[in-house]
Formats: sequence, C-alpha cells, structure tokens
Amino acid sequence: MGSIVVVDYGMGNLRSVSKALEALGASAQVTDDPVAVAEASKVVVPGVGAFDVAMRELTSRRLIKPILKAVAEGKPYLGICLGMQLLFENSDEGQGAKGFGLLRGAVRRLPESAGKIPHMGWNQVQGQETRGKGQGSCPLLEGIPDGSFFYFVHSYAVYPADPALTTLQTDYGGLFASMVWRQNVYATQFHPEKSQAVGLTLLKNFVEL
Repeated sequence: MGSIVVVDYGMGNLRSVSKALEALGASAQVTDDPVAVAEASKVVVPGVGAFDVAMRELTSRRLIKPILKAVAEGKPYLGICLGMQLLFENSDEGQGAKGFGLLRGAVRRLPESAGKIPHMGWNQVQGQETRGKGQGSCPLLEGIPDGSFFYFVHSYAVYPADPALTTLQTDYGGLFASMVWRQNVYATQFHPEKSQAVGLTLLKNFVEL
C-alpha cells in the first residue's frame, strides 16, 4: 500500500482528507517537505482557494518539482478540487496564472447562466467510461454507480483540450469535467472526503491502487 503524502501548501482542509484516508487503513502524512513528497508512494494534492495564490505557495515551498517528479515516475497522483485545476496549463483566475501544464486545457469561471456561484452542494456525475486512448474503465470508479452524487464547492472548472481526459461530467449551467484521468494521474472537481459512502469508495480505490 505504501505511504501517501497529502501535500500541504497552506490551502484547504487537509486534515479532513488525511483523516478519510486513515479511516480506510492508509498511512497518510500531511507535509510541505519536498523530500517527503518526492519519496511518497502516492501523492494527494487537495485544496480550496485561488489558483494563482496556490501556485505561488507551491513555488515558494519548492513543492512543484517533487510533485512533477512523482508523476513522471508513475506514482499515483490524486488532485482534489484546486488540486485538479492546477494540473492544467492556465486559469482565468489570477489573470491567466500558469499551472503545472501536465494536462492540456484551461480553467474557466463557471458560466453566469449556472445561477448561484460558487457551485456548492451535491450534484450528479455522469459517464464513467473514458473516451478514446483505450484506457478502459477508471479504477477509482470501481463500485460507484453511474449517476452518483458527489459534493462540490467551486467557482471555476476545468475544460480539457483532449475530450478523452474527461472521465466524469457534471451539469451546472452546462457540462464541465468533474473528473479527469490519464495513466497514473487522477483528479476530481468534487470533494470525495465530503461525499460520504461514494467518496470513501473512490478514496479506497485510490489507496488500493
């Protein structure tokens, strides 16, 4: 199973994520130590807040290189909420701030037609087969019925350049990617640690990868 590092860059309730992982029997360490991140067997990047501030914090704590190194070595990465958005090239938030650039695409503000922003509360996810690239069924979704409801809190969403990255979609004033997946990189816009049984199932699948 190995050690799981929950990356601490000063944004979001990291303890709720680590507690959920520990409840599933995982060894989870919340840390901002670049060496610990580089040496972990799995990396979790949660977060709530502004994209540009997150990138500044990650840079100042020297955390971006070890995160990218872990991904390059094939270690499982789970991004949650802001931790999903940071994977992409840039964001409308923070005047076009640059992200990790691991995945092509951009982060855009949810449309005003959606109604209340931020999008907060339970919403449905759809479409559990990845289109293209022959990846098959996403291992993190094993045991989770299509059409399940997860808990969201966000004002911005990811729009991947490659539609095959989108594993789950959610409708809020239009469809957005609520989960993406490529090889060892998994990320959700929703908060599995706040999503009761279905969220714990997803986290359990990640722990058992």
